[in-house]
Amino acid sequence: MRAYERLLNYVKIHTTSEESSETTPSSDRQFMLGNLLVEELREMGIKDVTIDDKCYIYAKLPATEGLEKAPVLGFIAHMDTAPDFSGENVQPQLIPDYDGENIVLGQSGLTLSPETFPHLRKLKGCTLIVTDGTTLLGADDKAGVAEIMTLAEELLSSKLPHGPLCIGFTPDEEIGRGADYFDVDRFGADFAYTVDGGAENAIEYENFNAAGARVVIRGLSLHPGDSKNTMINASLVAMEFNAMLPAGDTPRHTEGYEGFYHLCAMEGDISEARLSYIVRDHDAALFESRLYTLRHIEKLLNEKYGSGTVTLTIREQYRNMKEMIEPCMHLIDNAKQAVQSVGLQPVTVPIRGGTDGARLSYMGLPCPNLGTGGYGFHGPYEHITVEGMDHVVAILKEIVRLYAES
Repeated sequence: MRAYERLLNYVKIHTTSEESSETTPSSDRQFMLGNLLVEELREMGIKDVTIDDKCYIYAKLPATEGLEKAPVLGFIAHMDTAPDFSGENVQPQLIPDYDGENIVLGQSGLTLSPETFPHLRKLKGCTLIVTDGTTLLGADDKAGVAEIMTLAEELLSSKLPHGPLCIGFTPDEEIGRGADYFDVDRFGADFAYTVDGGAENAIEYENFNAAGARVVIRGLSLHPGDSKNTMINASLVAMEFNAMLPAGDTPRHTEGYEGFYHLCAMEGDISEARLSYIVRDHDAALFESRLYTLRHIEKLLNEKYGSGTVTLTIREQYRNMKEMIEPCMHLIDNAKQAVQSVGLQPVTVPIRGGTDGARLSYMGLPCPNLGTGGYGFHGPYEHITVEGMDHVVAILKEIVRLYAES
């Protein structure tokens, strides 16, 4: 079975994670895909495969004869989809021999356009998989899951020589918890790759340092006719808090290695208001400076309106994996060689986000990220090509071959 055929099956399973949940997995529905994957792995003939009570899947392919002492290599992808947009009742649409022009997404009124996504013109002639405009697609990261599953099947059916291989599938990556209960020792790999990126020729080993920040503002509500020098309007203080951040440091105004403050949500009234941010920067010192800025604003507003008016809570999410990958640059060199082997030009790009691999790298498992062939993640414009997915499977096979020969 080709990788795209698996993807078409997997995206129909609702696996959206839930940030408000305190459980792991954050949504029990992730077990639906997890249990299916375990069944498929066993049907391939893989005996050492388990799913634990947190919805983490671990599988091992023993080395072919004579390669038992080759480096133990792992491949990891996540099963959940982002809560940013609906992942329920996904209806994938195939566009064979794409003409490079606008694509009308079902009856949604939305159009996937090269004007908005210029790379679409380079996909002319490919078979696209798109949404019907009412949901995301789920290629992030069910494409990675499908590609790893196809890799395993092709290795087993063709009896290609390979060293020991480990496969891992995680829940809740999209809400920053994918590595929370990942058992690195149980997984058993010396090195690994997450397959959770964009274009199929992309290789990523630098990512944002990241934190989430929640601001709670407690106001003082009085009759507006008697509020002179007394009322504290929490919503106005929230607006003041945000106005004290650099206006140009938002996702809309930044690119490449540039960091940002991203206001994700705000709500409130006179008595109480809440702000939710994510804070990102590739540079560790600049990242710490951003966190200091938030704390300084909290201090200034409490001095102005009274102690306890503003409460800031910062939760660190992940760190830039670069320093953990640099001692293992063979991971990047071999990935580049593998991409070239399928006729593509490898591109190393900084991730303007993060992956499970960022945290796993700091847990002792060096783990850069590879592309899946997908684009436009987390929304109705998400799309991927059949040919791109085939390329990724070929790249993974070449990486396996390179480590077997090493």
